[in-house]
Amino acid sequence: MQHILKRVFLPSLMAASLTSVSLIPAQPASADDRVLNNAAIGAGASALTGAITGCGSFLNNAVTGAAAGAAVNGANGLRTRSDRRVNGRNLIRDAGVGAGTGIVAGAVTGGCRNTLKNGLNGAAAGTAVHILDRRPAKNRRR
Repeated sequence: MQHILKRVFLPSLMAASLTSVSLIPAQPASADDRVLNNAAIGAGASALTGAITGCGSFLNNAVTGAAAGAAVNGANGLRTRSDRRVNGRNLIRDAGVGAGTGIVAGAVTGGCRNTLKNGLNGAAAGTAVHILDRRPAKNRRR
């Protein structure tokens, strides 16, 4: 009886979940044209930090850093245009977003089983993106 129920309900459940995920986006993507640049900066910084801390492989640390760099780009793209113009970028926010993404990406990839070191790699990637991807200051209208 269980096999019959699995054959009947499982395909319809999968079809419904795929349709809801792909057709109903919660928010449009906010990354800009520098997302690949920021991912590359984050990958390099996290690979270097991973070599210093001795945690995980080079490739795993690079993937974690690339995810953190892309997340920092997305976090800065989510803010309103006036907020970006007035407040600019914030080092603490970029490092925090990188650290959070580093922890999640490290848990997914499983290369380094130390949460603190995954967070440190992500924070280094977020800080490197903040320092190396300096966007020109926009002039305020008077």
